[in-house]
Amino acid sequence: MEDHYDGRKGQLDEPHRHDYFTVLITITAKGKHIIDFNKYDLSDNQIFFISPGQVHQLIEDEKSIGFILVFSNQFLIHNDIPLCFIDDLNLFNTFSESPPLTYSKEDFGQLKNYCDEMMLLNSINSKYQYQTIGAYLKLFLINCNNICTIHGGHTQLIETGNAMLKNFRELLNQKFKSWHSVTQYANALNITSDHLNRVVKSLTAKSAKEHIQERIVIAAKRLLYYSGGSSKEIAYELGFSVPAHFSQFFKKCTGIPPSQFRQQG
Repeated sequence: MEDHYDGRKGQLDEPHRHDYFTVLITITAKGKHIIDFNKYDLSDNQIFFISPGQVHQLIEDEKSIGFILVFSNQFLIHNDIPLCFIDDLNLFNTFSESPPLTYSKEDFGQLKNYCDEMMLLNSINSKYQYQTIGAYLKLFLINCNNICTIHGGHTQLIETGNAMLKNFRELLNQKFKSWHSVTQYANALNITSDHLNRVVKSLTAKSAKEHIQERIVIAAKRLLYYSGGSSKEIAYELGFSVPAHFSQFFKKCTGIPPSQFRQQG
């Protein structure tokens, strides 16, 4: 994190997104971290998990001390780490809230060892270099998952082990532009809408309907912020046949119309 701060030469970090996974581990830090337009306090002993495509901005009041790990889907594949491993850990969220995991001094000793080993291996050319880094990365993520399970944390950071929730999330990421109702997802999963809502809410504290709305809203915010498309074009892209319905939906969920959100950006 120190190198990242120095590399900007005092310039403010602009909102941006990547096509790879990012893990940010703070040892000492002060400021704000904005992820998909949600603001979190940046402080000591935190771990942020940022998925490909998520918009984020690091606002540091002073130089932070810590680590930044980045890796792609391709890296996972090349090092025999299945993509389902990332999904099963349930650490990375693609939409809605992405609060940090807080670790203790006892937890950090092992996490720092993994980070130090990965940094060392990345600086030298050795046989099986990346396979070894991949092994340490996997151990690091498993350790983070264990911290969630032992110490508790945000419900979306805890591995649920529930196939229904996992399948719902996978469907949601694939179909949110065309499927806007709970019934469509429930039918695809061969269950009732009530059962889907009940299970999802018991595991995440939010109903399936809320997850669907949040997925559409975050996609809309990203398009409004990054694309030059009009509200009408964005409405059609997100599956709204009547643009006015998109504006009404966005305002209902966020409190402001799409045009005002774009002006604020």
